Amino acid sequence: MRIRDENKEAAIREKAMQMIVDEGFHGFSMQKLAKTAGVSPATIYIYFKNKEDLLNSLYNDVHQTFARVALENFDPAFSLEKGLWLQWKNRMKFIFQYPVHYKFYEQFRNSPLIHHRDIRKGEFRENMKAFVINAIKNEELAKMDPEAFWALAYGSFYTLIHFHLQGKSMMHDPYAINDDKMKRLLQQVLKALRP
Repeated sequence: MRIRDENKEAAIREKAMQMIVDEGFHGFSMQKLAKTAGVSPATIYIYFKNKEDLLNSLYNDVHQTFARVALENFDPAFSLEKGLWLQWKNRMKFIFQYPVHYKFYEQFRNSPLIHHRDIRKGEFRENMKAFVINAIKNEELAKMDPEAFWALAYGSFYTLIHFHLQGKSMMHDPYAINDDKMKRLLQQVLKALRP
């Protein structure tokens, strides 16, 4: 039996994520991954049962990293304004510190793979649920469908992130996000969310 090498496994994971970000799921195969990672296909199967196992493992690991960063210093009992601001800041931190992870995460979340039985639900979802329930209880947030809340609370934030990552505005002028732009947007979002 071959010994597992943590560095080799990490390299395989990073190469797999980069390939998926660059080529999508359809362009991804274990053969191509082995070649890109400079290992034999048999080596990959030391770490992962099959392609599905690799993809689910990558997503679960990236989600765990996202949750760790997003929940840093966060308390579901925070006011709506304080909690939402910290969520925006923490999510921005994750996106800037882990750009490949973020792009992979978005691709995976928007694919049918997200409904696989091996995708773990974690404390992140429970913390966000408690935060929303607390904000409604404290009459800071109007009752609404979770999808409407997400669209209002995070949709505009992710749109600004998209423009920042492109480096240009809708008018093709240079664009970069900053705290002032985010704070002004947050005030508009809070108006839309309040009862």
